[in-house]
Amino acid sequence: MSKIVQCVPNISEGIRHEIIEAILAPLQNQPGFQLISYEPDQDYNRTVITLLGNPEAMIEPLVAFYGKALALIDMRIHKGEHPRMGAVDVCPFIPIQGIDIDECVEYAKRLAKMVSETYQLPIFLYAKAASMPNRIQLPDIRKGEFEGMKEKITLPEWAPDFGQAICHETFGVSAIGARIPLVAYNIDLPTMDEKIASSISKAIRASSGGFQHIQAGGAVLLDKNHVQVTMNILDYKKNPIYRIFETVKMEAARYHLTITSAEIVGLLPKEALTDSLKYYLQVNQIPYRKDFTLDEIVSLSQQYLMFRDFGKDKIIEAFLEL
Repeated sequence: MSKIVQCVPNISEGIRHEIIEAILAPLQNQPGFQLISYEPDQDYNRTVITLLGNPEAMIEPLVAFYGKALALIDMRIHKGEHPRMGAVDVCPFIPIQGIDIDECVEYAKRLAKMVSETYQLPIFLYAKAASMPNRIQLPDIRKGEFEGMKEKITLPEWAPDFGQAICHETFGVSAIGARIPLVAYNIDLPTMDEKIASSISKAIRASSGGFQHIQAGGAVLLDKNHVQVTMNILDYKKNPIYRIFETVKMEAARYHLTITSAEIVGLLPKEALTDSLKYYLQVNQIPYRKDFTLDEIVSLSQQYLMFRDFGKDKIIEAFLEL
């Protein structure tokens, strides 16, 4: 069985499409892996990139990709709704097929070392690759963001894993790691009141007493004229999408709001959808079939989970069948 990982670099640019395309150039049309998608968001001023394939084939193109981001993104002038600390903010390796998390950790360390040595950039290892307990959670590393990193990185407990303890003047810092698949999930609310989204986020996220394995915050999308409860579900098997969706729906009712739609950013495993669809089908006394096609799963997800801009190209298994 061939080794397949998902790699999801995030860059701090979501507005200038010509810059995004130039940064992506080293990842285009490469043997051994596919550039599956990239999703720029103007309000977040961030682009989520999804690669799928052999991790060995990804390493050198990713090093060149970091070089493009270094040359074309200046964090001193970057503004956006999403927290960030570097031009390439984060780059995780995720085991999909024929590879385990320990191997992904080794690929993360290898990439981090090469990027740091090639461009003299400070790199943190995070999640399963973390060298210290305070580096497991990405928000802990990112706290203070680019603007606060100049001082933070000089503290002994925040010395980077690779490179000097100096925040790069224009690039900032980057986190490279290995993790299990997560679900990057946003829920849309028909209001421009960010306090409502932030209040609901507090009710669901682990750090403020909500659900375990949930990181969440509020964001204003000026381009779309509404707010989002934006989150990462770090372990969808322990806290499935439907549980979070129904809780947000209940909390939104306190403000006389009804959820208008939701979105998935990047890719997710089919199981993350079917685990939630089983719940809704059972509620509606509809039998769940193990042989649902991906098209049927997409249709049911749109119906019950209110996903917008959602198709088979959001499901990892759609690409494994090619």
